[in-house]
Amino acid sequence: MLVFLLAGTLTAATPLLLAAVGELIVERSGILNLSIEGMMALGAVVGFATIIATGSHWLALFSGGLAGVALAALFAAVVLLALGNQVATGIAVGILGLGLSGVIGIPYEGMTVAPMKRLPIPFLSDIPIIGPGLFNHSLLVYLAPLLALTIWWMLRSTKVGLVIRAVGEAPESAHAIGYSVLATRFLTITLGGFLAGLAGAFISTVSATLWSDGMIAGRGWIVVALVVFAAWRVDRLVIGAWLFGLATIAELLVQGMGISVPSQLLTSIPYIATIIAISILSMNGRKMRLNAPASLGRTYNSTA
Repeated sequence: MLVFLLAGTLTAATPLLLAAVGELIVERSGILNLSIEGMMALGAVVGFATIIATGSHWLALFSGGLAGVALAALFAAVVLLALGNQVATGIAVGILGLGLSGVIGIPYEGMTVAPMKRLPIPFLSDIPIIGPGLFNHSLLVYLAPLLALTIWWMLRSTKVGLVIRAVGEAPESAHAIGYSVLATRFLTITLGGFLAGLAGAFISTVSATLWSDGMIAGRGWIVVALVVFAAWRVDRLVIGAWLFGLATIAELLVQGMGISVPSQLLTSIPYIATIIAISILSMNGRKMRLNAPASLGRTYNSTA
């Protein structure tokens, strides 16, 4: 049971962490992207269709990421060039992604694929309980925390990170000293879209290994809440993703223990945890406002 708990938590947390890291970068540049759910859903079905056609997990993951980029580019065009409202545009693009995933996925409904090959870490995977729980996973499970660490270093210690943060805090000032606000935000949005699509493809081809319409099941909204829960800090984001992964796997754990609890209540555990976490954090609303990028959600007109 402990092995299942550890391994299941890491697997469930990986897509949340991937998509949340992408959303954090987008929000640090001043853009609020609420279309994560649709990007993950489209990435999931495109990744699944790819692995059915090619048999390659890595090609499936990459194609899922590209599907997320396509939706992200549409979102970026509306909010950056047409100056559309970020909240309304994000919801609309997210619904579009969900609709497309349902249509594309009709031929694949209920189909399954072989799981991705695991890469046990030598010596560490042999440790009782901890070894098979933490060190016997597919490669992407190991890479997700490393990606978060890389993004933390990039935002904190590089010129690229400084530009992203400057654009998110004061876009007019960043533009005045020669940085392109639109180009910076477009790149962060597409990167966030790629990671969201990659996360969706991970769910359908690595963790669940099947396609079912609606399988993303609100994870995109958990990702958005997770960034707020982490107060736009990468270190808290990693911890939060693992906690939400634990909440997700709790449903299967309780069922495995034979405890009689309504399945609907168990399924709602991650979302209840999200509400509780956001409520607790909101008690210190002033601190949250200080941590949030100053221009988050605000339309920027480069011609003004």
